[in-house]
Amino acid sequence: MFLFVCLLNFFALIPCFPGSLYAVIAKRPLCYVIYTQHMCPSTMPYTCTCNETYMQKGPCQRHIHSLVMKNLLALCLLPILALASLPVTIGEPGSLRPVLSGPDRAYLNTRAVFRCFAPGLSSRVAYRLIKDRVPLATEVSQKGSQPAVFPLKVKAASGGSYRCRAFAERKSGFSNGIKLTVVTPPSNTRVTSEPSPPVAYEGSRIVLSCDAEQGSDLKYTWHLNRKEVTSSTAGFVIYENKLVMEEVTLDQEGSYSCIAWSVVQDISRYSTSAEVKVTVKVKISKPEISISVFKDGQNYHGNVTCRSSRGSPPVSFSLLLDGREVRSATAAESLAAWFDVPVVLGLNMGEARCRGRTEVQDLKSEALALEVVPVGPDVRVEVDYLYGAEATLTAARLSCRLSRGTFPLFSWLLNDSVLLPEEIRPQAVLSRQKQVLFLTQLSAEDSGYYRCRARDSYEDSGPWAESAAVLVQITEEILNSMTQASFCSETSQKFFTEVITLVFCCFFLLMLAVASACLFKMLGHSPAPANVSAANTIPFHLSEPESQTDTSSRRVQNQTAEITV
Repeated sequence: MFLFVCLLNFFALIPCFPGSLYAVIAKRPLCYVIYTQHMCPSTMPYTCTCNETYMQKGPCQRHIHSLVMKNLLALCLLPILALASLPVTIGEPGSLRPVLSGPDRAYLNTRAVFRCFAPGLSSRVAYRLIKDRVPLATEVSQKGSQPAVFPLKVKAASGGSYRCRAFAERKSGFSNGIKLTVVTPPSNTRVTSEPSPPVAYEGSRIVLSCDAEQGSDLKYTWHLNRKEVTSSTAGFVIYENKLVMEEVTLDQEGSYSCIAWSVVQDISRYSTSAEVKVTVKVKISKPEISISVFKDGQNYHGNVTCRSSRGSPPVSFSLLLDGREVRSATAAESLAAWFDVPVVLGLNMGEARCRGRTEVQDLKSEALALEVVPVGPDVRVEVDYLYGAEATLTAARLSCRLSRGTFPLFSWLLNDSVLLPEEIRPQAVLSRQKQVLFLTQLSAEDSGYYRCRARDSYEDSGPWAESAAVLVQITEEILNSMTQASFCSETSQKFFTEVITLVFCCFFLLMLAVASACLFKMLGHSPAPANVSAANTIPFHLSEPESQTDTSSRRVQNQTAEITV
């Protein structure tokens, strides 16, 4: 078969070469031309593997001077190359089948070892390691039973497809292929964020990326406050090297780090990043506005407070007067700001509002009339008596009413004696900045004339406006009615308890009686013993209906028989 292919090539080449080239073909072995094209497909013919004698004569050089001749030669060689590309082993019965073993993955700058072995040989064998059709090394095994070892220093360009070829006793063969992937260990890993820096408000989106300066075939592990975060952790989505929080919450605030790692033959390489602090801000609530007035010499000033009950600083607060910004301040560590404004007593200076702004919010408070009215001359006391469910007097409420006044300070008097906070008995309670006085446990000591007085809180030495005295009298009759009502209440409650106890006892006795009767009935009608002989048993016959007299006598006999047994 091989000789036949060579002859076909010879006859195919004759019309393609000019006369000057016939001598070249005649002087070289025909079969050697075919072998040359098979072994060196990437080179021009007759320049690859000429022997020494042939090279000295010079016919292996490229002596084709015409471009047209080159094209013609290429076209004529196409069928020849097609035939020559057939496996040479067609003419080699029993060709070798070497086996190549080695890693399919290896770390960069490590050592990979390939072994090539042709089973069934005992003679000398030559092995050649080939990468992507390029020979790398050749090893000779003096004994066929010994494999050839090819150590390889893994570099970035070492990746590719490896095969080996064995030569022995004019036979050869190719092994299986192994595709080697070069894995670069991770290094210089860091965490980046979007947005940067990683600061966002509740409900916003944060994306963290684990970026390694070097590395291939990497896997990633995330940690929050040094606890592992997985895709099953609520609120997190992990894909590739990213950790996504679609709607971030306060629970997701903390220090994040990542580990980039790879595995090759159960050997892991790791690179850990530094921790990155993720800050989650809380949106501020609607601002609240309030004002207090103080006196500085002869002038009056208003201290306007703008405050939010929740949120994350910093917050930019502004004071708006009739829609115009007159003051502004930034609360860097708190949620409140204070503004000093001059005040004219009795003058309406406009409508004030607080404005709070953050990167994502712009909110305004309710309106507050910026007007300071002094305490008016008319002050009165209103008394309300509070009654319980039994229409009995339980408490008295005294309220101090003013005709006018924005910032009043109240004080109470009993029989012209000032009631100081520490002198008020436990049953008397002050509320609403001493505007209301509650007498919760009435006694004869609470009787007397009550008055209230008020003045401006910003005037330490200002005059008091007093109300008329109101008599609150707790008589013996009221106290007795309260005592009787309390006694009746206790008596009724005690009677109700006794009735419930009596009904429960009666029910228990009734149940006990019923249970005793049932038990007695069961014991009095116990069934006959089971060891009654068959001779004493009264048989039952199915027969025609009998008369009433016969039936009655039969029943008596049956009863007598049962008692006898």
